[in-house]
Amino acid sequence: MQKILIVIDMQNDFIKGTLGSPDAVAIVPNVKKRIEKALLKGERVLFTRDTHHEEYLETQEGKNLPITHCIEGTYGWQISDELQEFVEPGDVNVINKPTFGSRTLAEYLASKNEFERFEEITLIGLCTDICVISNAMTIKSFLTEVPVKVEADCCAGATREGHETALKAMAACQIEIL
Repeated sequence: MQKILIVIDMQNDFIKGTLGSPDAVAIVPNVKKRIEKALLKGERVLFTRDTHHEEYLETQEGKNLPITHCIEGTYGWQISDELQEFVEPGDVNVINKPTFGSRTLAEYLASKNEFERFEEITLIGLCTDICVISNAMTIKSFLTEVPVKVEADCCAGATREGHETALKAMAACQIEIL
């Protein structure tokens, strides 16, 4: 059985860029240590990358969050400089996603789980109250019998209140908060 670590949207724009925050900057060392630990234990590490295009402001998300960010190919779209060493050549372990939760990620995990059962799936990253919760809930709905976990000290929300609220919501849906 395999353990999976999913690193959600640890991108330059969410850390130090247009949607960056001191809380996001503060978790980078924790995230790096957690990835190193995962690799030492033989866990599979996957990254998601929020991916938008020039017409972002015309999308529903862009109208509700009118801050251009994570435009494909830009510096802000890239996985954080501090974590680049963990991105496999050719972005083999990166899944681009056009919105908060990734159906592609959940379907990929569900298909892999048919051949090699997952012992657990752990999520870390940004933002707890938007993309982490969306992906945790989507994965849980596709893989109902696989324990899904979120490491709180490796996540940051758009706000601290949002972070805490999302952790409580995930816990209520049988996602273990570590």
